[in-house]
Amino acid sequence: MSKVLSAWFAFSSIVLLLLCAIAISHSAWLAVLLGVLGVANIGWGFVIKARQNRRQGNTV
Repeated sequence: MSKVLSAWFAFSSIVLLLLCAIAISHSAWLAVLLGVLGVANIGWGFVIKARQNRRQGNTV
C-alpha cells in the first residue's frame, strides 16, 4: 500500500473515531454510527492492503 493511501486511512479513521468520541455526549445513535463507520474504515484499509499484496505476489 502506498504511503499516501496508508496516511489517508489512518487520518480518516482517527477523524471518524474522534467524531465518535465527541458524539457520545450528544447522541448515542450518532456515536454508534460513527464508531461502526470508523471500524469499517479501518477494516477496509486492511482489505485494500491485502488485495494489493495479493496482486504483487507478496505473502507477508
